[in-house]
Amino acid sequence: MLDLEIQKNDATSHTIKRKIKAPKGASFFSFTEAHLAGLKKQGKRNSYKSDKTRIEAFKAFLGNRDIAFQDITVQLLTKYKVYLKGERKISQHTIFNYLTMIQTIFNQALKASIVEHKYYPFGKDKISLKAPRSLKIGLSPEEVRQIVDMELVPGSEQDHARNIWLLAFYFAGMRVSDVLRLKWADFQNDRLYYTMGKNAKPDSLKVPEKAEKILALYRGKEYEHGLVFPYLQNVEDFTNLYEVQEQIAIAVGKLDRALKDIATKVGLTKKLTMHIARHTFGNISGEKIPIQMLQKLYRHSSITTTIGYQANFMHKTADDALDAVIDF
Repeated sequence: MLDLEIQKNDATSHTIKRKIKAPKGASFFSFTEAHLAGLKKQGKRNSYKSDKTRIEAFKAFLGNRDIAFQDITVQLLTKYKVYLKGERKISQHTIFNYLTMIQTIFNQALKASIVEHKYYPFGKDKISLKAPRSLKIGLSPEEVRQIVDMELVPGSEQDHARNIWLLAFYFAGMRVSDVLRLKWADFQNDRLYYTMGKNAKPDSLKVPEKAEKILALYRGKEYEHGLVFPYLQNVEDFTNLYEVQEQIAIAVGKLDRALKDIATKVGLTKKLTMHIARHTFGNISGEKIPIQMLQKLYRHSSITTTIGYQANFMHKTADDALDAVIDF
């Protein structure tokens, strides 16, 4: 109570009780159980799976024992980083994700008054987290044409994979999760109307002629739920987001394996996955489209995100500068 008075905080009986007696589940791993349960309840299957893996890695580092929040120190997390890089052979980007998960849990504990801020091990002069930039490489127009011109058995897994990949590319690098959820009702007056699954942003795009040719191959197939593609037709309830994401993950695994076979047949030296369709749109658009329009096409909430993403594919200025020096 004296601490609260010194800090000039308004202290209700509930606040005092939480300060004196930490609620059940105050240890780190008991708190993560509630975190995972919340993700599952919200249907966030991918976040649930990723965070569960990260939590298990931290627990293994600690010898499968629980730990109090105040014992998660800068020194401990520094040793954990060494462990992940040395024993687990994990990349810097993955290490960032593992530590970010711990920070997220810590932030939730702070908000719940389970731990005091003086024990917070992140920030200036502590554990500073900055996402390392990953290299994004898309296909060239010539490589896309190679994929378009391939002879494939109609209706085969590779044929479906190519069609879905190209449709994602033609619709400005649409995410595969959104492509797989497309329904015929989303197409009206030669336009596509859909809400992006990642950030719930609604918008519409014209249906390019190349995209229409692919859609024509699937009209009249009558898949369940009015879906354009067959991969989610076994989902019973589309309001069950966890089940939807589970089926999407299974489908993407199949599609990526088929795309790997296509890349081998074509002789591509670049990696070919569903997500590369987004990188390919970014690579070919390069500096041709104003950044504000790219933000709209990508449906980024912030133009800063668009600038950061497109920086992976905008090389002309740097290339010209290089030539200006060495061209003599």
